[in-house]
Amino acid sequence: MNFTAVLGLLAFAAAVSADPKRSPHSSDSIANLKSKIKNIVILEMENRSVDNLLGGQTLKGLENPINNGPFCNPYNLTDASAGTVCSSAKDFDSVLDDPDHSVTGNNIEFYGTFAPSNIHIAEGTLTPTQHGFVHEQLRSYGDDADKAYLAKQVINYYIEDEVPVMTELVQNYLTFNHWHSDHPGPTNPNRAFVLSGTSAGHGTNDNAFNVDVHALTQRSIFQQLSETNHTWKNYYTSSNMVDAYFFDWTFTSGNADKAVPLDNFYKDAAAGNLPEFSFVDPNCCGVGTNSMHPTGLVSEGELLIKNVYDAVRSSPQWEETLMILTFDETGGFHDHVPPPLATRPDDMTYTETAPSGEQYTFLFDRLGGRVPTLLISPWIAKGQVEQKGTNSDGNTVSYSASSILRTLGYLWDFEPFTPRVGSSPSFEHLIQDTARTDTPVTLPVPKAFRKVEI
Repeated sequence: MNFTAVLGLLAFAAAVSADPKRSPHSSDSIANLKSKIKNIVILEMENRSVDNLLGGQTLKGLENPINNGPFCNPYNLTDASAGTVCSSAKDFDSVLDDPDHSVTGNNIEFYGTFAPSNIHIAEGTLTPTQHGFVHEQLRSYGDDADKAYLAKQVINYYIEDEVPVMTELVQNYLTFNHWHSDHPGPTNPNRAFVLSGTSAGHGTNDNAFNVDVHALTQRSIFQQLSETNHTWKNYYTSSNMVDAYFFDWTFTSGNADKAVPLDNFYKDAAAGNLPEFSFVDPNCCGVGTNSMHPTGLVSEGELLIKNVYDAVRSSPQWEETLMILTFDETGGFHDHVPPPLATRPDDMTYTETAPSGEQYTFLFDRLGGRVPTLLISPWIAKGQVEQKGTNSDGNTVSYSASSILRTLGYLWDFEPFTPRVGSSPSFEHLIQDTARTDTPVTLPVPKAFRKVEI
């Protein structure tokens, strides 16, 4: 065999051993997803932005304060003489003054006003500057603490040593650089988006989400899976946060018993009995909780993430599992990347009275801020950063919670629940051909850190 032929064989062998780069939404990438992944585990945490929780991650490709900053905000949007403050390293294990993360709070944080013009936003003549986070924190708590301390709560970021669990995951799996919450508002509407592709017009944590009311009537992933003979459980840390209980179907169909305490998750994982779809809820919110929502400890949230990961990693089902770690919304913490416009999920609107007394009606036509989201599996490349995705129309767009439903639709053969889901990018093409053998068996043990002023 001549030298040229040898080189050709070597090149062919290298091509065969390498994972091909697949196209999203293609039959090839969908078939590969189905052949590799049989179980999905979603752990949805609370109220952190990319710039906040992942702001100190040094992995190239992540746009954050340590790689691209610092990023600055004025202390006062209408008084330049008050000065500015910029993002810096080290945040608090417990943020005691919960930042504003209402719809109108996000408005002033993104656009500098509680009631921006929806027409100008849609036209593109009004774009987010991301300059109002510190201003709104001072407006909310200015009488209770000094302005420098309040500013640090929302614009500082966590260094790698403060969040060792997140650091290990970022360095070993895939992190999205452009993953936004589906709703620029608080917890429950965003959690509804993850599970159903809409909040059905709910823009705040209203009574409809209460377990005794369960007023959401739209189709959820839980209903979809039950009606197509797929298995699921909603594992909860506390009965005060059980997302399956948002939906009336869960009760009228007799499926409320599929919501079970978190201890069952660890037992099911160890025995290899996890259902096809596991949705894990932390407990929320406040002192003593583990969702990372203020005023709970970030280190306690890291412990929950570690425990869930360690259970999945040691499970007999590890090699057929994709774990998705995500957060519901940014919680009023600074992020420098402007949220994009998005397809309306339906024709519903939500109206809120701002602290200024102004009325603002939201059309659900744009996303919220960037939230940390990672794909975790032996079928996921090590230390990767995914930028924007591609939707089925071929447009380059940001990922969001609806990307989960778009991808699960390919895995389990169902159509998008809403136009928002239909226009969202999927991520099935990120599943590799070859399983890795170098994934961490366990994650580091987090430790409590600074709780008071630097």
